[in-house]
Amino acid sequence: MSAMTKQEKMTKEPVKKLVVSLAIPSIISMLITMIYNSADSFFVSMVSGEDSATTGSIGVVLSLMSLIQAIGFFFGHGTGNYSSRAFGRGEDDKAKDMASTGFFSALIFGVLFSVIAYLLLPEVVTLLGATPTILPYAISYAKYIVLAAPFYMGAYVLNIQLRFEGNASVGTIGIAVGGILNIVLDAVFILGLGMGVEGAGLGTLIGQVVGFGTMLIVKQRFGLARVELSRFKPSRVLYREMIGGGLPSLCRQGLTAIAFATLCNCAGVYGDSAIAGMSAVNKVMGIGGSLIIGFSQGFQPVCGFSYGAGLYDRVREGFVFSVKTGLVMLLVISVAGIVFAEDLVRAFASDPSAVSFGATAMRIQCLSFPLASYIVVSNMSLQTMGKTLYATILSAARQGLIFIPCVLILPLFLGELGVQGSQVVADILTFLISIPIMRDTWREIDKLKKNVAK
Repeated sequence: MSAMTKQEKMTKEPVKKLVVSLAIPSIISMLITMIYNSADSFFVSMVSGEDSATTGSIGVVLSLMSLIQAIGFFFGHGTGNYSSRAFGRGEDDKAKDMASTGFFSALIFGVLFSVIAYLLLPEVVTLLGATPTILPYAISYAKYIVLAAPFYMGAYVLNIQLRFEGNASVGTIGIAVGGILNIVLDAVFILGLGMGVEGAGLGTLIGQVVGFGTMLIVKQRFGLARVELSRFKPSRVLYREMIGGGLPSLCRQGLTAIAFATLCNCAGVYGDSAIAGMSAVNKVMGIGGSLIIGFSQGFQPVCGFSYGAGLYDRVREGFVFSVKTGLVMLLVISVAGIVFAEDLVRAFASDPSAVSFGATAMRIQCLSFPLASYIVVSNMSLQTMGKTLYATILSAARQGLIFIPCVLILPLFLGELGVQGSQVVADILTFLISIPIMRDTWREIDKLKKNVAK
């Protein structure tokens, strides 16, 4: 499909139908990513018995994976947001230059990250919250994650670009191939060969390499902006746009990595079982959260094309529809999380102490989880419209500016409950911050709408 035909579809097809059609493959991609990221913990917990050190090591390294993801998201959203608006304006060459520049920049950065992190691996995992008993397992697992960093980042960039081009469904292919292979290799290496956490890491590395290769083929075949070395044109203008579009994602996901590392350090005061329990909760809530993130991602290309074309009523309609749909999904998930907390945590942690600690945390977090619908859709809408300051504030609040102080301070007064309940406080305060931000944004859009009418 040509860029012009795609533009017509993104700006004329009924909004609700279009958002749903784009959201479904995005949700599938997010679920596959979360499931195969969780597969390591699942299989390791099957063979570790009540040893929280091995399952805890997977949780500790999750912060490292989140940091890698943050960098990939930075380059992906930084280029994707700009490209969707450029395609909406009919500026195809600018969109294509941005796409290739972002992709090759991500690969270069990924290689540098991999080399530095590998050389400093013991210090890195200790900083992420590894206790002395968890440390050797964390190093065995993390070394493969670090080696996979360039492939992680490159695949994220390609997948996000495809989504912003309105081709989310084909991007799912690359995610699925790597994810399914990762799960199969986990079973072979961990259960079949008894390789433990090292087998989990090796399976992840191989899965990411194959997934990246598949994603690249898909991008070259179906993407509006193919990856071409001749279009790698690093410049101040392109990087300024890239930073504007990608900084909110870097803050959101980067602070998620820092926040979980802080959480592991705080939970470590109560033992390896507390780290294992909170890691299990993070896996389960991450799978639930992937639904609203995926749905919001389905709205993003609609928002970008429509905003770029000056169709502001479509932007508002898609926003309201996405928030309402997300709220219903998260309410259902929250009820299920409260009712089946122990069973869900037990899937990723075998130690009874870890299950007890995590189940309490999950029930508490489910109380505020539905608020994430408004928070996430608002954040992604602001980012896509180029409202960098507002988007960065909102993305930084939930997992950084608010959560980190909460998890550091509340345990001083509430003990374990402070660790378990910090996310709820962060969710409520972030929701309250998002309301005036979006009110101001809609006022600005109303002004633009009046100018267009003139």
